[in-house]
Amino acid sequence: MKTTDTQMADAILEQLEREAPRTRRVLEQIPEGRDDWKPHDKSMPLGRLANLVATMPMWAALIVNQDELDVRPKDGPSAEWSKQGRTRAELVEAHDKAMEQARAALRNATDDRLMKTWKLLAAGAVMSEEPRHSVLEDTVAHLAHHRGQLTVYLRMNDAMVPSVYGPTADDPRFA
Repeated sequence: MKTTDTQMADAILEQLEREAPRTRRVLEQIPEGRDDWKPHDKSMPLGRLANLVATMPMWAALIVNQDELDVRPKDGPSAEWSKQGRTRAELVEAHDKAMEQARAALRNATDDRLMKTWKLLAAGAVMSEEPRHSVLEDTVAHLAHHRGQLTVYLRMNDAMVPSVYGPTADDPRFA
């Protein structure tokens, strides 16, 4: 590991890089034409969940480059990441783009920057206020959580469940 002031950013980027091919394998299996499908009335629709998983890595750029994010701004959603991909190819492309944004932000982030506080707002109210490095680490875990949900959706739609951390009934590879 480098002995510069980017050790935290380097470690977070390394973790995102390990997760990227796993996420890509899941996105490549999304059944098309099922965007509105959900396993329960309270569940997120398949298309929205797939888009969330595809674009989550770009949250790293938001966290590094902005001091706060309002997830329900008074003027309504304006973030580019709210747009949904409709096909497997569009989802994979969105994921690749999100990873490029994460890489660019983290390659330029110093430990000093990552120690500074970042705020998550909803309609102007502070929901969370933590050091950026903590938010970034939680974001990687959050991505794994939603990707896990997505593999359940795959199984329930008779789609192949790819190897993520180990073999599945459909994919004997050890990832």
